[in-house]
Amino acid sequence: MKFMNFENYFDLTGKVAIVTGGGNGIGKACCLMLAKAGASVSVTDLKFEDAKQVADEILQAGGKAIALPCNVTKDEDLVAVVDRTVKEFGGIHILVNNAGGGGGGRENPRQFGVDKFAWVFQLNVFSAWRLSQLCAPHMKTGGYGSIINITSMSSVNKSPNMSAYASSKAAMNHMTANLAMDYGVDNIRVNAVGPGATKTAALASVLTPEIEEKMLAHTPIKRLGEADDIAGAVLYFASPISGWVSGQVIFVNGGGVQTLD
Repeated sequence: MKFMNFENYFDLTGKVAIVTGGGNGIGKACCLMLAKAGASVSVTDLKFEDAKQVADEILQAGGKAIALPCNVTKDEDLVAVVDRTVKEFGGIHILVNNAGGGGGGRENPRQFGVDKFAWVFQLNVFSAWRLSQLCAPHMKTGGYGSIINITSMSSVNKSPNMSAYASSKAAMNHMTANLAMDYGVDNIRVNAVGPGATKTAALASVLTPEIEEKMLAHTPIKRLGEADDIAGAVLYFASPISGWVSGQVIFVNGGGVQTLD
């Protein structure tokens, strides 16, 4: 029996990736890890200067990358990202729908309007669906496709003041499974990664030793996540090693639940 070289299972040489929200945190870690694996990366972000810094870091390390401004709630931006990526790199093989957000922890239904609720779905769900739609034909043409949606532990947890964000992420989970059915015929895999509490700038802005202690009370691996922990799961789904895995959500959470209950 002849084994494939182990490195080939994670080799993305010749592949092209788009990462939304790639300028910071989990998105940045995904960009760097995919580039290290050999992919050419379109680093997109609402904050173009942040995206440019990440792309420059990849270029300085000998990788291939471009930075593109992108507001994922604007269709013209999504179309422009796809068109520019194809023009620059010749195709698209990997899409990481990482950009997202909401009013998590501030979504009191007595004060949170339906317009804000709808905006959270536009940001987290509609944009990922639309960008997948735009990228899929290029993946089919290129003979390789992996779409990875970044969801959240909030999609399965129950917490107060989280109804918009949490339900939008739950919708992403189910959308992932259904799009896997739609695109599988074109050899495009669709999966999702659900981070637990991960050390990013957003978490750092509210994290205290007391909050961290409560988060770790029900976490078997006694630490919070790092951005590279999430990027590692993204790399798995992006790579040939997961070639027969689709429609799945993997939660990267230290084996537990990081809530304040």
